[in-house]
Amino acid sequence: MSTFNGPVQLSNIYKPKIWGRRNLEPLFEMPGPKNADGDPLAEERIGEVWVTDDTSRFLNGPAAGMTLAEASEKYGTELHGTSWPGRRFPLLAKYIFTSDWLSVQVHPDDAYATAHDDSLGKCEMWYFVQSDADAAILLGLKPGVTKEQLLPAFKGGNSRDILHTFRPEPEEAAYLAPGIVHALGPGLVVFEVEENSDITYRLDDFNRPGLDGKPRALHLEKGLDVIRPELPPLRDLPRLEFKEKYGSRRFVVASRYFALEELTLRQTATFQSAPDRVQVLSILEGEGRIENEAGWLGYNPGETWLIPPASGLYRIVPAIDTKFLKFYVPDIEKDFVEPLKQRRVPTDKIRQIVFE
Repeated sequence: MSTFNGPVQLSNIYKPKIWGRRNLEPLFEMPGPKNADGDPLAEERIGEVWVTDDTSRFLNGPAAGMTLAEASEKYGTELHGTSWPGRRFPLLAKYIFTSDWLSVQVHPDDAYATAHDDSLGKCEMWYFVQSDADAAILLGLKPGVTKEQLLPAFKGGNSRDILHTFRPEPEEAAYLAPGIVHALGPGLVVFEVEENSDITYRLDDFNRPGLDGKPRALHLEKGLDVIRPELPPLRDLPRLEFKEKYGSRRFVVASRYFALEELTLRQTATFQSAPDRVQVLSILEGEGRIENEAGWLGYNPGETWLIPPASGLYRIVPAIDTKFLKFYVPDIEKDFVEPLKQRRVPTDKIRQIVFE
């Protein structure tokens, strides 16, 4: 019998960034002390809230008080499922809150990262939660830009001249393969999920100081090694959303590293845990209860819930309409391709959100 027989909640980890914000509404409250009006006393800007960080702690269940890294090392497949035999949690997910441009950057694939940094590579995706009128992203090199043009642009702080600029819409999704050059701009709240790796090669930081007042290091040699100029900007992916008895289900994106679904609940829904893998729920909107045979617990926006393999049947009972993101390491055919074919989605449309 498994130690984990029901949903368990993780704590959030807050990361200061020079381009962050002092207001994380509507998902989170700013950490630290507040004044009488509820405003944070610290001047610190939070740019990222990591929801499956190694240092996230279990708030209930048999691993209560342990970090995710500690529980992953101790319980292994009992927590992750047999499809992920490693002793580290398979996915890193975070929310990003921007008030300025992030650095222009690129990520290596697994082979390069292993050889040069003793790390996993980084394949990732973006789901845009909010997008202000002035929001923007840089994604992919403009047609005709060659590798010889990259170094002068990065050194001169002129990356925006050689990269596509887009304004993303709320609920838009983008897929970022290793090797594509990218940057998030101001006015965004973004959900990001990726391999459990934070490896990043910074190419252009627009000549600004970091939190310590000094320019942040660039990684031009490695970055130029891994850039793939031919990669297109895979954004504004098709919205494959379908009505369900409980509300709706959207198949957002899938790769061999991660899959993301968006679910909206207007009434009670019963789900089954996946017997071979852990699933993670991130609550975007609403409140209610998560129930199983062992009891129930309330949920609210900004919370993260793991559904270990042995959880079995569980119910989500919304007190008000609820929207959440579900992410996991998929069996691409079983979890995305076959369900979409059953819904009569053409193969060419499926291949626009499924990346192998």
